[in-house]
Amino acid sequence: MTMNQGLIPAKWAALTPNRMAVYDVPNNRRISFAELDERVRRLANGLRGLGLEKGDRVAVLTKNSIEFQELFFAVGRAGLILQPLNWRLAGTALLELIADATPRVLITSSEFRSTAEELTRVANVDHWLEFGSGGAGTYEDLLASASAEEPVWASTIGNDDPFFILYTGGTTGQSKGALHSHTSAAAGMLNQTVAERVVPSDVYMLTGQMYHIPVVLSMNYMKHGCPVVLVNFEARQALAIIEQEKVSAFLGITTMLNWMMAVENFDRYDLSSLRNIQYGGGPMPSAIVRQALDAFPCTLIQGYGQTEGTTMSFLSQEDHRDAVNGINEQRLKSCGREGFGTTIRVVDFDGNEVPRDGKTPGEIVVRSEANMLGYWNKPELTAQTLRDGWMWTGDVAVWDEERYIYIVDRAKDIGRSPIVGPVVSRAGSSVQ
Repeated sequence: MTMNQGLIPAKWAALTPNRMAVYDVPNNRRISFAELDERVRRLANGLRGLGLEKGDRVAVLTKNSIEFQELFFAVGRAGLILQPLNWRLAGTALLELIADATPRVLITSSEFRSTAEELTRVANVDHWLEFGSGGAGTYEDLLASASAEEPVWASTIGNDDPFFILYTGGTTGQSKGALHSHTSAAAGMLNQTVAERVVPSDVYMLTGQMYHIPVVLSMNYMKHGCPVVLVNFEARQALAIIEQEKVSAFLGITTMLNWMMAVENFDRYDLSSLRNIQYGGGPMPSAIVRQALDAFPCTLIQGYGQTEGTTMSFLSQEDHRDAVNGINEQRLKSCGREGFGTTIRVVDFDGNEVPRDGKTPGEIVVRSEANMLGYWNKPELTAQTLRDGWMWTGDVAVWDEERYIYIVDRAKDIGRSPIVGPVVSRAGSSVQ
C-alpha cells in the first residue's frame, strides 16, 4: 500500500469538510479541510504543470503560514521534494542551500521579496512564485489556473519516495540536508501519536518554525483531523490563543513555559483546554516541573530528537508525575526512553552496548523507520551516520538499568552533529 503523506487533507476533506484545518494567526486567516484540500490539489497540478518531474525540488522561503503548510502536502501529492529555507540565514548561506539542492522553483512570501530577487539573480532557478500582501500574486495565479482534479501522480507516490529536505548546520558549521521520505515522516508521526496520546478532539498550536522538524508534529495532528494553529511565539499572545482557540497541546522549551507563567495575571487566562505540553531544549529542573504542573492543567512530556531522526525518546507523563511525588526524581535529568517505534542503544566505538550502570558513556544509536534516508548529496557522511540500519547520533550518554538515557556530551571525534532544535533535550540546547 502506497503511503503518500500529501493525501492527509483529502481524508478529512471527505470526513469533516467544514472543520478548521489551519488558523494562521500572524496573517489572521483560517482555512477548512475542504478549502485546504482543493488548494493542495491545484498547487500539486500547477507545480507539475510548470514542467517539474518526480523528485524535483521546490524551495520555500517564508515564515509560518497556510501556504507553507499546504506546500508540504502539495509536493507530497505531486511526487516532488520540498526544501524549506531558514529565513534567519543570510543571503550567502541561502545561496549555498539552493546550490546544494538545485530547486527548480523558489516560492516566497512578499516579506522576503528583496531576498528572493537577490537569490533568483544568482541562482539557477526556473520559476519564482510569490504570495502575500503587496506581492506579485504569481502563487495564487498558478493555483487559479491549475486543475482542481486529484493529481494523477498521487496514487503512485509514497513510502520511500523522498518528501522533504531539512537542513541542519550543527557545531561544524557545515550545512547538511536531512532527506526524509513519506515513510520516515509517518513513523515520526506514529512515535508522536503514542507519546502525546493524540485524540481527534485535539487542537494543536505550532510554536516552532516549519523549516525545522516540528513541522512533522503539525502534520501529525492534521493526520488525526485536528486543527493546527500557527503562531510566532510571544508569551501573552500564546496564552490568549490557547484560551480563544481551546488549544489542547503544543511544543515548547523551558524558557517558553517560564515566560508564559511570568505573564501578568496569568491565572486569569482560561487554559482548561490544555491536555498535554511537550518540551525540549534541555532537561527541566524539578522545581520548574512542579511549578508548571501546578500552573498548567495538563500533563508534561519531554522529547529528545534530531532533524535526522525526528523525536526518538520521551520522558513520559507518568515519569513527570512520579518525579514531583519524590519517585525517581533523578529521571528529570534524562531524556527518557526510546519511543514506540524506535530502538535505542548506547554503544562504544565498536558498536558494543556499554553497561547500563548510569556511569559508562557511549554514543546513542537509533534504529527506526523515522530515520532519514540520508544527507542530500553527501554519501560519505551518510555512510558514516547510517550503519547497518542504525543512525549514529553523535550524542554521548549513559543509561541505567531501565534504559533511561542521560546525555552527557557530544562525540568529539565525529565530523557531524545533530540539529539543535525544539525537540532536542540536550542540556544547553535552544530553540531555533
